[in-house]
Amino acid sequence: MGTGDTLRTRAVQGTHEPPMTWWAAYRQDIGRYVRYSGKSTLRKTILVLLTEQGLWALLQYRVTHALYRSSLPWTVKKPLLLFALFWQKLIEVLTGICLPGRAEIGPGLYIGHFGPLVVHPDAVIGRRCNLSQGVTIGVSGRGGRRGVPRIGDRVYIASNAVVVGKITVGDDAVIGANSVVREDVAPHTTVLGVPATVISQRGSEDYIDPSEP
Repeated sequence: MGTGDTLRTRAVQGTHEPPMTWWAAYRQDIGRYVRYSGKSTLRKTILVLLTEQGLWALLQYRVTHALYRSSLPWTVKKPLLLFALFWQKLIEVLTGICLPGRAEIGPGLYIGHFGPLVVHPDAVIGRRCNLSQGVTIGVSGRGGRRGVPRIGDRVYIASNAVVVGKITVGDDAVIGANSVVREDVAPHTTVLGVPATVISQRGSEDYIDPSEP
């Protein structure tokens, strides 16, 4: 199994875990928002659910992704997917955040601010990543190099960064603000610039607590 396949597997279910339900994944998303907001209480949880646009987009994504991967008969699945498409477009209008149901996004995603934010339908994003406003994860390249990124676990992508092409971003990496990334990023490094280059061997531990569940 190649690195890309490994990231796809881990993004959905973890290295040795059974496939996660959409609700279990969404609970991990909620948990990260609650931790960032301070003390974990029922009132705080309700507040973030009502006010955080990222969670609205993630709810739409988790349900749609589960439907996309389901084994429902096509006669049932097709109209539900059509409804899900309209739901996705409504969320895009309300939040500026585009999370297509076909994308593979691990649990515990944190989207820090109101969009715009675009994720390609074929992108793979690992567990407990942070995406900031203005981020684009998309397609680029020609011939055999054409494709979309595969992003590891605990990756922090700062505002207005563009990550495109058939590349791999390793675990615990940091992509600085306004960077354009078109080459692989090694695990536990920080890259910055246009085109992005390594500026530090520090990883995302300053932004994402590695002890988080």
